[in-house]
Amino acid sequence: MSVFFKKALWRIFILLCVFTTISCEKESEIDEITDVTPEEIPYHIPPEHKIYNDSILKQILEEELSLIKQHKNNGSTKNISGMIVDKSNPKKVYVHYLPWFQSKPYDGYWGQHWTMTNRDPNHVNSYGVNDIASYYNPLIGPYSSSDPDLQEYHFLLMKLAGIDGVIFDWYGSRNIHDYGLIKNATETFISQLENVDLDFSIMYEDRVAYMEQPQTIEDPIQRAKEDFSYIKDVYFKSSNYLEFNNSKLISVFGPHYLTSENDWNSIYDIFSETEQPSLISLWAKKNTLGNHFKGEFLWVAPDHLLAQDYYYENYANANEITIGSTYPGFNSFYEEGGWSDGINTWVLPKNNGSTFIQTLNNSGYENANFIQIITWNDFGEGTMIEPTTQFGFKYLSILQEYTGTNYTEDDLATVVRLYQSRKNHADSPIAMQLLDNSYNYIKQLKIERVNMILQAIDRFY
Repeated sequence: MSVFFKKALWRIFILLCVFTTISCEKESEIDEITDVTPEEIPYHIPPEHKIYNDSILKQILEEELSLIKQHKNNGSTKNISGMIVDKSNPKKVYVHYLPWFQSKPYDGYWGQHWTMTNRDPNHVNSYGVNDIASYYNPLIGPYSSSDPDLQEYHFLLMKLAGIDGVIFDWYGSRNIHDYGLIKNATETFISQLENVDLDFSIMYEDRVAYMEQPQTIEDPIQRAKEDFSYIKDVYFKSSNYLEFNNSKLISVFGPHYLTSENDWNSIYDIFSETEQPSLISLWAKKNTLGNHFKGEFLWVAPDHLLAQDYYYENYANANEITIGSTYPGFNSFYEEGGWSDGINTWVLPKNNGSTFIQTLNNSGYENANFIQIITWNDFGEGTMIEPTTQFGFKYLSILQEYTGTNYTEDDLATVVRLYQSRKNHADSPIAMQLLDNSYNYIKQLKIERVNMILQAIDRFY
């Protein structure tokens, strides 16, 4: 067992011992520390480790304002492109990402993935936690996927955790239901991804081809062709679209509806010989779909490690491309939220981080070309590793040790403070310019400089 996992499991053992001692009188109230309800005292980001005096902060402000003035006089803007984070583990790590949220402060209304049928995010409890359709709550509160501040926040956290890219859950090119919103939000991410050197790819939900009057088999295939043409014409143009062996990757969640080799041969005709991608299916499906499918990916399952072991023993070696999976747990809110579609009543406990560590420690990863984390932000199914009020930065800290980055929870907390400062000072053009500088400094990994600027803004603006 690696040093990382020995340390991580030892820390978990100590935490569980402490928790057991503290909670012996409350045993019937809380089953596990990570699955507490929003009524429990929420996590708060750690205080800044160093507080600077006024004279130092005023000097920082003078320096930054001088830089802003200099760039203005030169008619240029200071924009640092790229963000290189060293990590000792060469294994590529991608996160499954849901770009389907809308928030009242940004979009003018609360989207269905925060409300489902019976939740009201306008209601905030005594701890400042919104009533959303999840057993967990984002550390920054419910947000809009289209908000550039949110995108900046998510991608900086990913980089500091050693994540290499994003796999977007994508519902096609048509403007029906909320699919158009998901498509549009996905496209707002691309320039931000490119700006910090994160790769991305698309995971296609093939069921969308069957939505709206599926009278004939030609209709869904034609719809899928239109969707794949859109992926080719829009997303493939980005230099950050994920490739393996010089072939762009498109995952398919399933497929569950377009399930024959003939279907996929017909769909694949839209690609020329020079632009043919590699298709990736859910595990145990590839062999019936034809030669265009080059690999498979795992997903979270009720039997957890048994499913993982079975996959690696019986399927992974037959793939040209193998994508492993890791996840913190599973706890769907769909039934309680009043959604009949997609209900899963089984629960995979988080066990204070040990479920995540178990999947990261799977020996099958030696044969996986990539790892897909399930997920960054699926709050409805409770699989997110994004910081929450229930577990803070726990999963990103574990991931930092796995990827071998040199950054800490304090550095992640700086990113949270940057996001919060953007919201608190949105009406101050000078403060926003200072925060733009801070974003560039984080990309240069000058995080202490950012802490100083954020303190100066809070103190003097």
